[in-house]
Amino acid sequence: MKKRHLTLMLGACMLSLGACAQKTDLEKTLETVSQQTIKDHIYYLASDEMRGRDTGSEEILKAADYLAKQFETYGAKPVPGADGYFQPVPLRMKTPATSASLEFSNKSFELNKDFLIVDGQSAEVEGEVVYLNYAFEEDYTNADVKGKIVFAKAGDGKVSSRQEILRLSREKYEIARANGALGLVEFYSSPSTPWEQLGFLFNRVNISLDSFEDKAEIIPHLWLKDLDNANQRFMMTKSIKRASIGIEGMKNELTKDKNVVAMVEGTDPELKDEYIMFSAHYDHVGVGRPNEEGDSIYNGTRDNAIGTVTVLSAAENIARYPMKRSALFVLFTAEEKGLVGSRYLANNPIIPNEQIVFCWNSDNGGYNDTTISTIIGLERTTAAQYIKDANVAFGLTAIDDPAGEQGLFDRSDNVSFARKGIPAPTYSLGFRAFDAEIMKYYHQPGDNPNTVDYDYLEKFFKSYVYASRLIGNAAETPFWLPGDKYYETGLELYGRDN
Repeated sequence: MKKRHLTLMLGACMLSLGACAQKTDLEKTLETVSQQTIKDHIYYLASDEMRGRDTGSEEILKAADYLAKQFETYGAKPVPGADGYFQPVPLRMKTPATSASLEFSNKSFELNKDFLIVDGQSAEVEGEVVYLNYAFEEDYTNADVKGKIVFAKAGDGKVSSRQEILRLSREKYEIARANGALGLVEFYSSPSTPWEQLGFLFNRVNISLDSFEDKAEIIPHLWLKDLDNANQRFMMTKSIKRASIGIEGMKNELTKDKNVVAMVEGTDPELKDEYIMFSAHYDHVGVGRPNEEGDSIYNGTRDNAIGTVTVLSAAENIARYPMKRSALFVLFTAEEKGLVGSRYLANNPIIPNEQIVFCWNSDNGGYNDTTISTIIGLERTTAAQYIKDANVAFGLTAIDDPAGEQGLFDRSDNVSFARKGIPAPTYSLGFRAFDAEIMKYYHQPGDNPNTVDYDYLEKFFKSYVYASRLIGNAAETPFWLPGDKYYETGLELYGRDN
């Protein structure tokens, strides 16, 4: 009898110890976030060896491999439908030509002075000219342009801004390619943008989103300066209408860029179908103009090695201690080229957008107050209190965007998902204004790993991870607050009532 009583007592003690052993989210946060680990990751990603992690570079591919390895080591899994830990992004990189020529009816035009290359690659083409007004789809009716060079007016006769004319030009280029044209030359007559400024736009490396399915031949596409319409009149008066275009030194090819993705499945049978997405961009701006010390490598410690490592910290923690909701970790390429990597994922999701209930983005320009975290969009979602509480737990105060004039909510990858209806604030280092302290490092070669306060970063990272756990385990699904500009879009995405 005594033996049985002792056994029962021991069993009760074991159950009691088991209950006591259940760690809180705060305790789980403290177990994984390490200042030394933070420092090691940042020093590697923002090293001179990474040469600024520019989109399309060998170094950004090396960074992608490193990040994927970290996810794998932590125990985060590949996402079904991805290529291992990657989502390839079809980015087309165009390098400017070293020289080019345009001739029409024995008249020669000079690169940059008379014409600019909008698109193309090294090649020589020669053929009959076909004039097609503005070269829209309807202008091709009854026109045979196969093997010929299309000449047309830029724009549509209504728009005058360079951006709108360029948007229309891209449409015309695809139409010309689809109809078998050898090339497209547009008479550019808008004075709204100085010709020299247009030259700067096209005489640099350009990156744009393409398609892996696009197999059409790349053809030359030129803008011919024609502010007084003299070139159009010259062309129309010639009886022999043939032209030749030559381009040298121009490359136009898909890069090997990719988003890095991983996941951890949630523990709750119902809530695991909801995903919290942890995102940051890992690219920066590469090598550029040297500073006074001769440093030309833009290391990108603040923007955005720190944001990238913030997501790694969440992945390490959640892989060890999964939340009720599932976690999707995404590190984007080409944010600095126009949020391209995030736009591609938003439009080509590997987890359906309606299952992503919160995008917890991390991006930075710098900091000027180590007592706070600045959350862009803090007061726009129902998750605000969790974020505030997590900051208080580590001696910080969470504040909302103090620099509304900068339009920061719409300048980072979070907006690609907000536009779909997904609640998407951005977690940033503490700043109270975009002042000289911020601009001292923002997109500057001096933004090196040895210039940041790692005691502050440790508190900042722990706050992010703790807030992540509170949101991921909350009974209530996070959502936009009523009246937000994306509130109605969110209702539609998730099929929710008011």
